[in-house]
Amino acid sequence: MKVGYVPVVTAVDETKSDRQLYEEAMALADMAEPLGFDSLWSLEHHFTGYSMIPNPVQFLTYYAARTRTIQLGTAVIVLPWHDPVRVAEEIAMLDVMAGGRTIFGFGRGAGSVEYDGLRIPMEESRDRFAEIATIVRLALTQKRFSYAGKFFRIPETSIRPQPISNPVERFYASSVSPESAELMARMGFGMMIIGQKDWESAAVDVQHYRSTAAACGHRVRPVMALANVIVAEDPSEARDLTHTHLRLYMKTIDNHYRFSDGHLAGLKGYEFYARMAKTYAKVGGAKKAQQTATPAAAPRKKAGDLNVTGTPAEALEKLRYIHQLTGASDFLGQFCVGGLSFENTRRSMKLFAEKIAPVLKNDPAFAPRTGDEQPGVHA
Repeated sequence: MKVGYVPVVTAVDETKSDRQLYEEAMALADMAEPLGFDSLWSLEHHFTGYSMIPNPVQFLTYYAARTRTIQLGTAVIVLPWHDPVRVAEEIAMLDVMAGGRTIFGFGRGAGSVEYDGLRIPMEESRDRFAEIATIVRLALTQKRFSYAGKFFRIPETSIRPQPISNPVERFYASSVSPESAELMARMGFGMMIIGQKDWESAAVDVQHYRSTAAACGHRVRPVMALANVIVAEDPSEARDLTHTHLRLYMKTIDNHYRFSDGHLAGLKGYEFYARMAKTYAKVGGAKKAQQTATPAAAPRKKAGDLNVTGTPAEALEKLRYIHQLTGASDFLGQFCVGGLSFENTRRSMKLFAEKIAPVLKNDPAFAPRTGDEQPGVHA
């Protein structure tokens, strides 16, 4: 199992300037390759203080020059917000500049503030995603291409530079809702689980993704899993940090997405998110950090928790459970969670790299699965 680092640039209490937040985030990202992380990822968000990276490819281009071996991934480019030809050009250029060490994740996005600010009708997101993804794939695989669709009419053209590593073979898409999992499977993308609901429900989506992809004749790949990480040696400190900063993290999510006000109710393609309104309203957008329903066979640490927290031993136990459910090939960790200090984030990263990552990478129990294998039995 490979491990990835996901930088987060979020204004939690507005006591730090955007420049300070970026300086700290970039210093932490500089640690990823020396600590042995396999990949470095960039999110895409706009207009609020939540994860302020409006251009993930631009962010990663900076690290293409500062690194040598680590893979660079987008988690994710929100396709409905973009012109597909420009997306394909940026992908190809980063692939060339990084020597082919790229992974591209895509998503639909669920922030109405972003759709409104970018002047894209949110109800068109699913159709736009499918059309733009089709065009991006054409642009990256054909010397010349054209397209006539619902949203875009592209005359015969080509993009230059051409990519060097066939990045379409490493296309992934984020999946939170069951509807997204099916859409991504039908398009032949790998599945990227974003930890916004319990892992037991995510495992059901994974099985549906695998069966749908296989039925459509696509190669079924192991999934990737992304979640928050807070690790400390002292159990009491780990609990305190987790309690404080995951509550703050959930506040930043609801401040950005406004799930709790129910404004997504009735919006085509966002039925799952509309159902989340009661959860966020019930906890004031702050308390869902500790999730629900522990199954009977769960490990001692709450299996329903979305996050990977605690001592290194507790975090590893949780990762075993996540892998048992999903068979993930990669775990992507967000370490700077809910305003966690720079020092605590750096310490958490180092503990993960020293005491957890070697087990994930070397223990055969963490071998990736595509669904044909039974849990605990690996090719």
